[in-house]
Amino acid sequence: MALASAPIATDSLWEADGNVSANAGRSTVPHYTMGAAYWALFVIILATFVTFFEQVVFAMLAERIKADFGLSDSQLGFLAGPASIICYLFVGIPLARLADIFPRKFVLAGGCAALGVITSLGGIAQSFGQFVGTRVFLAAGGSAHAPSSYSLLADAFPPRILTRAFALLQFGFIGGTTLGPAIGGMLIATAAEWAPTQHGGLTILGWQWLMIWLGLPALFVALLFLTVKEPPRQAPAADSITPPVQASLGRRILTFTGLDAAKAIHAKRRVYYPLFAGLALSAIEVFGLQFWRVPFMIRTYGWNEAQIGAVMGSMTLVASLTGLLLGGIFVEWLAKRHADANVRAAAIFFGCVTVCAILAPLMPNGYASLGVASIGAMFGIAGAVPQNAAIQRVAPNAMRGQVTAIYLFMFTFFGAMGSFLVGLVQDYIVGDPSQLWKSLVMTAGVLLPIATFCMIRAIRPYREEVERLAAEAV
Repeated sequence: MALASAPIATDSLWEADGNVSANAGRSTVPHYTMGAAYWALFVIILATFVTFFEQVVFAMLAERIKADFGLSDSQLGFLAGPASIICYLFVGIPLARLADIFPRKFVLAGGCAALGVITSLGGIAQSFGQFVGTRVFLAAGGSAHAPSSYSLLADAFPPRILTRAFALLQFGFIGGTTLGPAIGGMLIATAAEWAPTQHGGLTILGWQWLMIWLGLPALFVALLFLTVKEPPRQAPAADSITPPVQASLGRRILTFTGLDAAKAIHAKRRVYYPLFAGLALSAIEVFGLQFWRVPFMIRTYGWNEAQIGAVMGSMTLVASLTGLLLGGIFVEWLAKRHADANVRAAAIFFGCVTVCAILAPLMPNGYASLGVASIGAMFGIAGAVPQNAAIQRVAPNAMRGQVTAIYLFMFTFFGAMGSFLVGLVQDYIVGDPSQLWKSLVMTAGVLLPIATFCMIRAIRPYREEVERLAAEAV
């Protein structure tokens, strides 16, 4: 299915009120209002919230899953990490290709529906193998969410306020990661008192009912995506690498594997490679250390899930909102002085996250540890907006979905491997389950400084690419 190309996204494409000009470019471009753009953004925020809420609650169940299924720390890390990316490795990039050739609202609706069904299936898993199976297919259901969302927003909003849209998008992440601990902790404490029940030969533990019910909101959001209006797509730049229009079936299949997107990335490797490497290694903290935070609090300070959720939820909410405000103000201030403001800001925030990630497990009590971790979350949120906007600014329009998918695959893959890596370090180097803090400090202390260095290396080539694109648009 081919879509007619739209004019290149410069601010001149939008009218003074922010709506797409009906006279811009080809006359076939449909009128797209800012109301439609913000409705699409709202539904995407809601879907993001549901996704992260499920992830946080699952992470809070870690110690109960370990005890009830008799897992080691490395098995638990595998369940949280590599199990969730095995399927993504094979279908993530092809599914992201759908965001480049089909209406993105249908791709997003299908992904949300799959997410809801598979999450609920995890609630009836009877063995470690079955649990792994649900986590494998869960990643497949969500693998097209970010590429489709980012691509749709980049076409729906004019460049001058695109960063604002990505900033608002963080409310989905903030809501999921703050309400997840608070509500999840209370639900887990309540479910802990439920006795196992028998249904059709299946034994369902109390906490598994939470997973069954967690899948239902995703089905509702899937229906909301059907009400979103698809924005017109932007035309590719004159010198950009694009997939072949007339090609054999075999060549089209290769396109679905990400071949053309990989070529586009390699062609601008001085820009993309350090950005990808920095994101990949920083994901160790976002997914890896974050997953182990609840087990760390339980083992080190003797807290339970309800205590952790109440304190971590409120601290994370304040830190996230502060980070969103800090990131926006700081990036706008830098943008007045530097063309590379997005990457420059991300590099600075990366360094701050690194310090906090190393210090948090070393704190003398649980409140101080969560406090330092929350400050790290503040810097992480502040850096996420310019980091994501930077990729959308330079990605080829015709392959933005797959380029974004490859970019986020690095985040997902290394984040997943981070939880597994901590489990391996814990089992085979540290050994003592009560000394989990050592594994967290070791992984953060080695990998996050390298991530910061990679982001610093990306500043100059990114600035040169942005200046080149700006000169072409004149």
